[in-house]
Amino acid sequence: MRKIIVITSGKGGVGKTTTAINLGAAINYFGKDVLIIDGNLTTPNIGIHLNSPEVPISLNHVLSGKADAFEAVYEHESGMKIIPSSLSIKELRKTKTEKIKDFKDDFKKISEYILMDSAAGLGHEAISMIEIADELIVVTNPELPAVTDALKTIKIAEQYKKKVLGVIVTRVKRNKIEMNPDAVREMLESPILGMVPEDFCIQEALSMKDAVIHTHPKSKSARAYKEIASKLLNVEYDSDKDKEKIFERLFKRFKKKKKK
Repeated sequence: MRKIIVITSGKGGVGKTTTAINLGAAINYFGKDVLIIDGNLTTPNIGIHLNSPEVPISLNHVLSGKADAFEAVYEHESGMKIIPSSLSIKELRKTKTEKIKDFKDDFKKISEYILMDSAAGLGHEAISMIEIADELIVVTNPELPAVTDALKTIKIAEQYKKKVLGVIVTRVKRNKIEMNPDAVREMLESPILGMVPEDFCIQEALSMKDAVIHTHPKSKSARAYKEIASKLLNVEYDSDKDKEKIFERLFKRFKKKKKK
């Protein structure tokens, strides 16, 4: 059964868009057909992250009735599909976010797995994305303000009778200051789907305008997203076997020195 999974968060800056892109890329890594929709219409970033900042037809055109959903689909070189939203303020003013639920069936015809990046917070736009969701994944950081806002999101989802699959905790440093996984789980009363470490590779991937799954496939963050995807898909994945081997690291260092 095809489902729309909305990736949401209580506050901005926790890694929601990064998670939507890399979870989609990880699902695609396991050979599944995936569509990532940029439902963050106010501040869209999916296209920027994947080197498609401006496209002829966007989600805004679909919502305003100027195009069909399939016309706004663009295929990444990896094989995953995306529907970006427009960066234009003019287009934003014309767009009624509440209309997105009218296209739920159309989105499901495009791919087997549909991930939708939502606006952060609990404003009108974010609520519209919660309404279209079959299931939700909440993204947070291991710090009290972010977890508190994540709890609000989960409570709102429950009011709309939406299933929360669980929580992805990003930017994990594993120090004594941040909240530990048990504390986060207890506070949110939701399963922890995965812990994604703070990783400079994610910043490098952003500068390269691609998913870290593609640019640094053996990095800690990439393997963390693959682990999460494997749980959602119920497929086998051994993160330890996917680690970069010693000789691979040495070869990379040698190449860097040679370039200098």
